[in-house]
Amino acid sequence: MSDHDTSENSGRFEVRTTADSHFAWLRTRYAVERTMMAYQRTSISLIGFGFAIFQFIFSLQGSPDVTDVRFPRSAWFLALALISCGIFAAIFSLLEYHRTIRYMWSGGYAAVAGMSKERRNTPLYAITCVLILIGIFAFLAVLLHMA
Repeated sequence: MSDHDTSENSGRFEVRTTADSHFAWLRTRYAVERTMMAYQRTSISLIGFGFAIFQFIFSLQGSPDVTDVRFPRSAWFLALALISCGIFAAIFSLLEYHRTIRYMWSGGYAAVAGMSKERRNTPLYAITCVLILIGIFAFLAVLLHMA
């Protein structure tokens, strides 16, 4: 076994602290932030669209111009499904974001970051938690409205 083989097996990557690696780390960090914001937009769209569908169809069903509806609870089920998908997308994206950021601050990568030990977090954690709470509120509002 050569020296080259043992160095490959000792670690996953060789981390060199250079200006290039620092700016690559920053680009990766911003890419993770953009991905998280894209997940949030998708979650907001699913939650909002589910709630809007329910409100629109429910208001139509109460109208005297509408005759007997073939599947009266279909809007209710569709709204609950869309809102649930939005909530789960927000939860899973938060977990994935946390895992990725924790990895980026681990081991030698923290030195590449070029920042102090005190990590600077963006408001994405708080915004995503608020989004999840709004989604749960919308889900319960739709669920209890037809129950």
